[in-house]
Amino acid sequence: MNVLGIETSCDDTAAAIITDGTSIRSNIVASQSDMHKKYGGIIPEIASREHLTSLIPVVNEALNKAEMTHRDIDAIAVTYGPGLAGSLLIGVNSAKGLSMAWDKPLIGINHLEGHIYSAWLEGLEPDSNAGFPIVCLIASGGHTDLILMKDHLEYELLGKTRDDAAGEAFDKAARVLGLGFPGGPEIQKMSEKAQDEINPLPRPQIKNSLDFSFSGLKTALVRRAESDGFYPAVDDKGPSVYQTTEYSFAFQEAIVDCLIRNTKQAVLETNSKAVILGGGVAANSRLRKRMNEVIDIPVFVPRAPLCTDNGAMIGAAAFFNLKNGFPLQLDMDAVPNLRIGLTAE
Repeated sequence: MNVLGIETSCDDTAAAIITDGTSIRSNIVASQSDMHKKYGGIIPEIASREHLTSLIPVVNEALNKAEMTHRDIDAIAVTYGPGLAGSLLIGVNSAKGLSMAWDKPLIGINHLEGHIYSAWLEGLEPDSNAGFPIVCLIASGGHTDLILMKDHLEYELLGKTRDDAAGEAFDKAARVLGLGFPGGPEIQKMSEKAQDEINPLPRPQIKNSLDFSFSGLKTALVRRAESDGFYPAVDDKGPSVYQTTEYSFAFQEAIVDCLIRNTKQAVLETNSKAVILGGGVAANSRLRKRMNEVIDIPVFVPRAPLCTDNGAMIGAAAFFNLKNGFPLQLDMDAVPNLRIGLTAE
C-alpha cells in the first residue's frame, strides 16, 4: 500500500510516500525556519501563506523522487490536528482537493500519533522487536506528552505539560541567552562546549503526577541571568561566551532530567516493554544518549530528521489506520487542539 502523507501542522511543509507503513520511498520537507528566525518565533499568518505556495510543489517533488505518479498512490493521509489552525487548514483542504481530483481515499491523522509511528519507519518496528505496552514520550515545541500505547491505535494519556512544552522552553531560554531560533539546536550546540561549572538549575516536579512543568525552570534561568547582570541585555551586551555555554548546559540538563525522570516512572507504573521517543526535542543528542543509558528496556528513537515534523510519520500512521478499511473523510475539519485518542479538549 502506497500512502501519500501530508504534514502542515506548524511551519514545515512536508510530503512523503510510504509503502506498507515502514518503507520510505520519498520524504520531502520545505522548512520555514530561516523566515521565522528574525522574529524569534513562528508567525502563524506567515506560516499559512508559505504552506499555500509550497504544498503542491512539495507533493510533486515527493512523487518524482519516489518515481511514481498519482496513479500509484493508494490513499492520501493528512494531519488534521493538533497544530496551528491556519496551517492545518491549508493541508486538510489541499488533501481534500487531491483526493477528489485523483479519486483516492482520504484519512486524517493525529499529529501526535504520527510522531509515535515514526518509530515504525526504517525497520525499528517496536511491536515485533519489543512488544506492547510501550511508553511514548512526545516532546516538541508545542507538546510534551507521555502516552501509553497499549496496542496499535490504542492509547492512554499518562502525562502532559501544564504550561510550556519542552521545545517552547528551549526557545525562551535561547532568547535569554542571546541565541537564535529554534532554541533547542542552538542550546545543544553551545552546551557541547561547556565545562559544567555553574550550579545546577532546578528540576520542577509535580507531586503524584507524571505531568511536566517547565515555566518555573525558565523563570529560574531568567532570575539567575538577571543576578549575573546579562539579562536584559544593555547596549547589546549580553552574556559572555562562557556564560552562554555554561547556562546552555545547565538548562539542557534540567530539561533532559525532567523528561527522563517522568518517562522512567511511567515505565515502572505501567510495566512497559519499550519506550518510544519522538517529536522535535527527541533530535537532541544529549536526550537520546541519556535515555538509552537510564532506561533499562529497549528505547526506540527514529533518526533525527524523522523526529521533527515530516510527512513520512503521517504516512506510516495512516497505514496502520487504513488496514481496517479505506475511509473517505471529505467532511474532515482541522482540529487545532486535538489530543491523542482523537478527542478534542
